[in-house]
Amino acid sequence: MIKEASAAELKKGGVILIDKPATWTSFDAVNQIKITLRAKIGHCGTLDPLATGLLICCTGEMTKKISDYQKLPKEYTGIIMLGATTATYDLESEPTDQKPWDHITEAMIHEKVTEFTGDIQQVPPIHSAIKKDGKRSYDLARAGKEVVLEPRQVTIGEFQITAIALPEVHFRVVCSTGTYIRSLANDFGAALGCGGYLKLLRRTKIGNFSVENAKAPLQWKEQWKAEAAAATKE
Repeated sequence: MIKEASAAELKKGGVILIDKPATWTSFDAVNQIKITLRAKIGHCGTLDPLATGLLICCTGEMTKKISDYQKLPKEYTGIIMLGATTATYDLESEPTDQKPWDHITEAMIHEKVTEFTGDIQQVPPIHSAIKKDGKRSYDLARAGKEVVLEPRQVTIGEFQITAIALPEVHFRVVCSTGTYIRSLANDFGAALGCGGYLKLLRRTKIGNFSVENAKAPLQWKEQWKAEAAAATKE
């Protein structure tokens, strides 16, 4: 657990754990902290706009540690919705290609988990920030251009089904950096033959850092305002 530093200490260098709200981009969250703190700042791995959860921010001298934190394994919880697919592999686009899922059993779901555990080959979503021919893949996809991304090896250390309420499959995943949970949801649905997309995602851990110790950007803002107000009274 990181001992909370004061705003003054964070300007020199520190670590801030942000609980990113849904619909905020990672840039929105970090920029709110930057404006409030007025310090040099960087973050250690983005989250998609619809995802919530842990962002690690480094300030001041600690920005030198960003690459180290980026390499840490990550833990997520979420929901895969079976029976349809989306272009973005999540709810940023409309579900299409509906297929029946009522033949899917819990045994089939648990059996497929083993195919997505360990070192696997994964193709990132074309609606991602990966660069293709010098341009962001999502920009090419939105422009209607054909995008082909190469598979990459990622490591799924743990893939646990925590609840099944078909067509929803609740899960917990521990994975290497560079893993796309949206792709995992899409590929898992394809393996079951009924399609699937990511309905909900929350990042709960990065290495030993936990979202339980994080605060939303506006909570940090209010905390630092209260610190400043208290300091003026001393």
